[in-house]
Amino acid sequence: MLKGSCLCGAVRFTVTGAPFDPAACHCSQCRKMSGHVWAAAVVAEDGIEIDGEVRWFEASPRARRGFCPVCGSSLFWQEHGSGNMDFALGAVDGPTGLRLGRHIFTEDKGDYYDIAETEMKQEGEG
Repeated sequence: MLKGSCLCGAVRFTVTGAPFDPAACHCSQCRKMSGHVWAAAVVAEDGIEIDGEVRWFEASPRARRGFCPVCGSSLFWQEHGSGNMDFALGAVDGPTGLRLGRHIFTEDKGDYYDIAETEMKQEGEG
């Protein structure tokens, strides 16, 4: 079980399900939302408990993003109708026990950093 929170503590979450597919997203939306890279893992929607008010932003027709309305911490990403929810790995309190398995949308990454060739798995790959 993983526990996490936003910066101010107004939103807390507990991951009771098994997290999977930890990834770093470099798309322009994730870069703008996070200030750099969005690193998250996925859990079944019924495998996460959220306490506190989450403000949801319809980022695209495909998905919404959840954040704390007090401190602005970006915490969640959810594809409409998927039955899953991504949670921010950086918001987890303590060790996660997870390792990033891939970097996605690397073609959209900022020009101010590099990703090692060994990490360059694209969306849909292994």
